[in-house]
Amino acid sequence: MLTRKQYELLRFINERLKEAGVPPSFDEMKDALDLRSKSGIHRLITALEERGFIRRLPNRARAIEVIKLPELSGGGNGNGRRGFTPSVIEGTLGKVRSTGAGASEDDGNRPVAVPVMGRIAAGTPIEALQTRSHTISVPPDMLGSGEHYALEVRGDSMVDAGILDGDMALIQRNDTADTGDIVVALIDEEEATLKRFRRRGASIALEPANTSYEVRILPPNRVRIQGKLIGLYRKY
Repeated sequence: MLTRKQYELLRFINERLKEAGVPPSFDEMKDALDLRSKSGIHRLITALEERGFIRRLPNRARAIEVIKLPELSGGGNGNGRRGFTPSVIEGTLGKVRSTGAGASEDDGNRPVAVPVMGRIAAGTPIEALQTRSHTISVPPDMLGSGEHYALEVRGDSMVDAGILDGDMALIQRNDTADTGDIVVALIDEEEATLKRFRRRGASIALEPANTSYEVRILPPNRVRIQGKLIGLYRKY
């Protein structure tokens, strides 16, 4: 699976190779994807190379070879793009069982299988991951209503909020947040991070819980909320 930015960059490189016979420069890639710096392009190129979509040829400037393109199976997503998943979340997410009519009391107490959807950065934002690796069993009283997923925490930017490297963050899927919530935030459709959400005028602040890290102030169109932290799973 590719994020939207990864897919757009791969498509841009492939089209330029077909048209001109040479790959675009990093400045051209940055402008085409409307990124602020070339560091974002470096991350995307590395991600595409690690996934086997491109290969950088040694000892040659701007030498990039497209090895494969994403499979274009399926019905797409309604906007003409296929072959990528722009969200941290995918698949069927863990739902708390109903205890209404037709459900037994035992069903209501049975652990819920919550999918682990990859890793989330509690530090410098990392590439949004989408791989469903396994599930964990969570008591239903740890979960709220709706759908849930889990992410493994990487980094120490939220240690003062009691969130440690290696913890499993339990996330309630949501696309909105209130000031003070700890959220999964997807930045520029390519980086995911776990931070405290606050509104600052017309901007959004993503605050760490560690004074070694800086607050990120971003316009709303660069941030998409993926869910809210509702609990932690920790192994000793």
